[in-house]
Amino acid sequence: MRVDPGTMRRPEPEPWWRQLLLMVAALVAATFRPIGTMARSDRPLDRFGLVQLAASAGDALVTIALAGSVFFEVPVGEAKVNVALYLLLTMAPLALAGPVLVPLLDRAGPRRIISLGAAAGRALVCIYGAPRLSTLVLFPVAFMLLALTKVHAITRNGLVMAYAGPDEGLVRANARLGRIAVGGVALGSVPGLIVFQLGGGAAVLYLGAIAYGVSAALNLRLPHPSVPRGEAREVGRLGRLPELAAPAIGAAGLRAASGFLLFTLAFALRRSGEPAWWFGLLAAAATAGGLVGDLLAPRLPENLREEAVVVGCIAGAGVGAVLAFAAFSLPVLALFGLVVGTAAELGRLAFQSMMQRLAPQGAHGRVFVRYEVVFQLAWVAGALIPAMTEIGFREAFLVLAALYLVAGIGYLTPDLLAKHRSRG
Repeated sequence: MRVDPGTMRRPEPEPWWRQLLLMVAALVAATFRPIGTMARSDRPLDRFGLVQLAASAGDALVTIALAGSVFFEVPVGEAKVNVALYLLLTMAPLALAGPVLVPLLDRAGPRRIISLGAAAGRALVCIYGAPRLSTLVLFPVAFMLLALTKVHAITRNGLVMAYAGPDEGLVRANARLGRIAVGGVALGSVPGLIVFQLGGGAAVLYLGAIAYGVSAALNLRLPHPSVPRGEAREVGRLGRLPELAAPAIGAAGLRAASGFLLFTLAFALRRSGEPAWWFGLLAAAATAGGLVGDLLAPRLPENLREEAVVVGCIAGAGVGAVLAFAAFSLPVLALFGLVVGTAAELGRLAFQSMMQRLAPQGAHGRVFVRYEVVFQLAWVAGALIPAMTEIGFREAFLVLAALYLVAGIGYLTPDLLAKHRSRG
């Protein structure tokens, strides 16, 4: 029997909504499959990775809630005053928390309890501040959240050192947690932006409280941290390590440049009338650059010194700033954001690993607190420049290049002086 080809019916294509559901399902599976793997793992670093994931999601939600209140609900002139006050408040938390943290962090045992307390404290502050976000309570709420976030960041340094396995170096472990943190930011940002549009900043803060609550609960699964005693080193009373002096200058310069760039984008784009999605695109490029840094760090040659990584990051970011000024356009700025994000993350990982490796047992608290205070001050100092002055968007990249140049000179000067003295 002969069949007329014209009478054969082709299968109908799947409806667009079914294809969309399949794509969403694949994306959700790709996102949550690693979470399930970490949840089933008995490795301490995997368990702490879940803590970091939830905490990063909470930080992203808090950022959305506070940024909506500080930046986009007041005129530019008034926002500059509020932001300047906000930045000044960020310098105080570690000054207050440091003396309390130092004796606890100098011993390995209490670190898990500190991490749990920081997460639970942020959850309670979010619940308290949510209905009061439009009042003057905003600033003490932001102050407390920043203080507890810094407590978590310092404690994380010690826990990574305790939980990193013998086959996983500190750079690799820190980079992995950096990738997890980016995943947490992405996981919190999408629902956070949706909830912000529907219920405002207060609803986002309640969502952040849930994320921090999950982080606190996950801390209960962490094993008791223990750090083997290493070779004793001389440490200054305030946590100063001579080996970290030059790398700290370079890392502080990268932090100052990051703060400057973020607030330059926030104010310059609003003042010039550029569409808001420019800021989102450039911020996304910088975030993607951070993820590139996390992916690239474990693949660097093992014999490459961390000091060389810091110098390379400063040089690359400086050249990128000059090129962004010379060829000023949105694609070039997006590429520059990618470069800056990568350089900042690689520099952070390199210094963090050096600090964890060189800090002797019994002095972790002093070392971690000292350098975190230095970097926080550097970030705030960089952010205050565009917050308090009128800088054109394009001209800001020359200022940024100058910051990188100063950081590079400051990094290289101690070594050059030491070589000169040795020859003399």
